[in-house]
Amino acid sequence: MRTLIDFQSWWPRQPGARQGLLAAGAGLLLLTVISCGTTREAVVLPDVPGAKYIGSAECEQCHDELCKSFKTADHARLIAKGKNGKDYGCESCHGPASLHEDSGGEIKPPYSFTSGRPLPTSLGARLPLASARAIETVCYNCHLDVRGQFNLPNHHPVPEGEITCIQCHPPHSGVAFAGGGTQLMSQNDNCLTCHPTQQGPFVFEHDAVRDGCTSCHSPHGSVNAKMLLERNSNLCLKCHFQQPAPGGSGILIGGIDHTTKLSQGACWSAGCHEAVHGSRVSPTLRY
Repeated sequence: MRTLIDFQSWWPRQPGARQGLLAAGAGLLLLTVISCGTTREAVVLPDVPGAKYIGSAECEQCHDELCKSFKTADHARLIAKGKNGKDYGCESCHGPASLHEDSGGEIKPPYSFTSGRPLPTSLGARLPLASARAIETVCYNCHLDVRGQFNLPNHHPVPEGEITCIQCHPPHSGVAFAGGGTQLMSQNDNCLTCHPTQQGPFVFEHDAVRDGCTSCHSPHGSVNAKMLLERNSNLCLKCHFQQPAPGGSGILIGGIDHTTKLSQGACWSAGCHEAVHGSRVSPTLRY
């Protein structure tokens, strides 16, 4: 048996009630559309006067070994199939390479960090070779969040031109982090290349070192000294649980009363645990 719906029986007779019902229906429809939608972002590559994009396949004609290893790189995912994706890949970092190809390599690509003849200016002068900071300028086009971190008070000296992004992030092969992936100790080795004194070996090693340098340090920049993730003892208390002493008379950390010690400064600056990476003489990480 079919049941016929009498719309007149449930449709509101008052105009105000009808408008409220219509508004509720419109809101429900809008919510449905938003919940089913997908947000995508794209980086628009810059135009260079007199040059055009030719696609990564053309680069492989001369740079075959480099392109072969690039197929394993994280940045290789920028290459899309079809005509619409021709602009991406090698040229997403090096710029449109038509002039570079037409000159047989004599003219450098717009963003080039190797030897070659720079593109002349309108007056015929040659532009100087790109400085170390020019590499970061290209990286910042996509990694805007990292650019913001390098503007924080404490950061690696990348903006000053003392080191470059590619020293830690190889762009042409493998994962875009030296020693990255699942090789945690290799990731630490990358940091220890410049910070050998934190390597040890130590008789009493801080377990946090095994968790990786980035468990305590923000690698690009931080508002805290030494690029720490948290200020003062707050960093240590993320792992070292604190609890009230019996009777509520103090604070215990590791079963030891720290009530007065917490007010003396950070764990490593209050004269208690100065050897934060490891110690050769003390299990409590003292020098």
